[in-house]
Amino acid sequence: MIVFLILLLMLISTSSLPPECEEVLLYCGGRVSVIGVGNRTWMPDQLFKCLSTSGESKTSPALTQDPSVVPSVPYMSARVFKSPFTYSFPVASGRKFLRLYFYPNSYDGLNATLSLFSLSSGPYTLLRNFSASQTVQEMSLSYIVKEFVVNAEGGTLNLTFTPESTPSNAYAFVNGIEVTSMPDIYPNRVFTIVGTSKPIAMDKNTFLQMVYRVNIGGRGIYPFEDPLFRTWYQDLFIYSRGDRVTGAVVSESVHSYAPEEVYSSARAMESSLAEENLKFNLSWSFTVDSRFHYLIRLHFCEVAPGVDKSNQRVFSIFLNSATAEPKADIVEWSGGQGLALHRDYIVDVASYNRISVDLHPNEDSLYYDATLNGLEIFKLNTSDGNLAGPNPLPSPPVTPQPHKFKRVTPHRLKKALIIAGLVLSAVVVLGVVVAVAAAVTFKYRHRRTAQSPQPEPATACCRHFSLAEVEAATENFHESRLIGVGGFGKVYRGQLDGGDVAIKKATPKSNHDLHQFQTEIETLSKLRHRHLVSLTGCCEEDGELILIYDFMSEGTLKDHLHGSSSNVPLLPWKRRVEICIGAARGLHYLHTGASQTIVHRDVKSTNILLDQNFVAKVSDFGLAKYYISRDNTQVISNAKGTVGYMDPEYYGGERLTVKSDIYAFGIVLLEALCARPAVDVSSADQRVSLATWAQNFYKKGMLDQMVDPRLKGDINSQSLKKFAETAINCVRRSGVERPSTAAVLVNLELALKLQEDGLDRKKTICRESDMDSDVHEAGYSRSSGRSNGSKHFDGLSLRHVFSQILKS
Repeated sequence: MIVFLILLLMLISTSSLPPECEEVLLYCGGRVSVIGVGNRTWMPDQLFKCLSTSGESKTSPALTQDPSVVPSVPYMSARVFKSPFTYSFPVASGRKFLRLYFYPNSYDGLNATLSLFSLSSGPYTLLRNFSASQTVQEMSLSYIVKEFVVNAEGGTLNLTFTPESTPSNAYAFVNGIEVTSMPDIYPNRVFTIVGTSKPIAMDKNTFLQMVYRVNIGGRGIYPFEDPLFRTWYQDLFIYSRGDRVTGAVVSESVHSYAPEEVYSSARAMESSLAEENLKFNLSWSFTVDSRFHYLIRLHFCEVAPGVDKSNQRVFSIFLNSATAEPKADIVEWSGGQGLALHRDYIVDVASYNRISVDLHPNEDSLYYDATLNGLEIFKLNTSDGNLAGPNPLPSPPVTPQPHKFKRVTPHRLKKALIIAGLVLSAVVVLGVVVAVAAAVTFKYRHRRTAQSPQPEPATACCRHFSLAEVEAATENFHESRLIGVGGFGKVYRGQLDGGDVAIKKATPKSNHDLHQFQTEIETLSKLRHRHLVSLTGCCEEDGELILIYDFMSEGTLKDHLHGSSSNVPLLPWKRRVEICIGAARGLHYLHTGASQTIVHRDVKSTNILLDQNFVAKVSDFGLAKYYISRDNTQVISNAKGTVGYMDPEYYGGERLTVKSDIYAFGIVLLEALCARPAVDVSSADQRVSLATWAQNFYKKGMLDQMVDPRLKGDINSQSLKKFAETAINCVRRSGVERPSTAAVLVNLELALKLQEDGLDRKKTICRESDMDSDVHEAGYSRSSGRSNGSKHFDGLSLRHVFSQILKS
């Protein structure tokens, strides 16, 4: 009966297909057709007769499923190739969307990290030495979709997967393939490269790779919400402050270029700043591969109230600092308000691997402002048909090349022998000197050996547990003991030495994991503070990397702010402020109390743990960095952190400072106040970025609408104002405008005191402009770690604020 149903399904699936396919959705390795999101039918490639293949392959289900892999189609099965394999699609001539779906997992017992392959389509190379595993790891994702715009001439589209020759056991795989006919929405014309007079043609021989597609000022848009099934990212790339603008769209003829939602929302400069806008740009920054040309498509639609005539809002457009448009006037371009349009530009990214988009208001316009609705960036193939760039992670070290010896002549030989004789004589003399010195000092050094221990590995800095002890403590890592999952691995509750501990376990996938493991041990072994999590021990045995901490019975701050479990008690306002003060004290110790300045780099509500008394402990030091420069700044070649918490200056310019931690902590403060996640991709009301959302409400004086609704009636208004002011100051775009950790502590203590005493603001709070100057006047010295003055903040002294700073 089952066989009959499968045969019937095959007949139904293939009998209605046209000889030339307008849409192909292949569920690679699947066995039956599945209706996926958007009511689109994914067909197993082995049953799809509108397709021919050549080469050997295997099909396999994924060994495990990450919770984020939803829906499971087409990710939970794959076709695996250990030799070149070609799909041949009979399709109608013309441009197509080609989307490739990859979920790096174990297929057919193979290690995901060994998947390295190239992908070509005729003379075009789409991917080279591609590692889906490295890509998703670096991007903190579980799966990835690669989208291309290709041209199918002659009614056939060939895709060839070729495993790399090194390593010898490399293989290729793919989970899903989508080939979809598309309207002619990409130009066929000759452009002039921005900033030059050089022409470049886009025609039928041009293949494109989608790099970014962003709904500026709006939420992320899912494929099933786009008429062409495209994904639009939320606006996380903005590099300056700006207002969000919404309005109606009149034109209905442009929706193949972008969904209506892209044109109905925009980002503009802050209208309240007026002439101040002339000093700044509205800016975005994007990381790209160098040595390629890029098509940049900017989407515009004037939706701001009152802007409906020419010359009202005029601005310049700069791409990579070159002028693309000296005077952009959306109303003049489109013909009126609410009418959508787009403009295309080509830029050459020769060496620097970033694309900057800057909009600057024109002094001759009525409003000193600029605006943008949407943005797309596409990579163009090179003259030899290449679109492939490097993997995000650094390549393995280069193998040293054999030394090329010059031909030895008698003259060179004589000269070499003379030099060798001189060097040998010098070595002999030096050896005698060293031997005599060693004999003289041997006895002395022998006596000092016990007092001068040799350098030890990171794991020697803390107690070392055997793997057997850890397995016994967690019942062999039983799922019932699992209390959390993070970027490093899984966390279990265990019992060691008669007490509860938290055991964080990871199977090392790369040197990157080992480095974080060692950094965590080295950092925590040197630090002792009430508000830093305590490291109990570690285990590095049989390839396992395991860290053991004191058990925090109340979990994470995030659990209490965003958790849906009814078992998690509601945190009252006073307790939230106390928790934030504790976390701030931990950060202050890292920045100023330790022997060397430390920046955490991954401050977030998940990494603030709570003990049985709700005392906050900062945790997870795998990304921590010691400063070595005098100005406490450091250039990092590869920015790390969590999306939503990353300092825009650090992410955009890779310039790390202690103010990077301040920005992330500001997001934590906003979470405590609003009970909203740092980034909310599922929000229907487009409140995506917590920082931007909160800044807009704060600027409009709508503090009451920012507060967690569960806290209504629990917050003193002056305490709320001081807390919100502190949080907003922490998330300023410019690091120099953010307060120091000391100033943050002072203001949080004031917010707590106001909540406890209920005093009038005029009697208890110094002026807002005095916040940082008061800290300076109090004479707090980093070198001494205490106040050398007697200045008080309305009865609250700096000595009290910093009373819990402990030296290592």
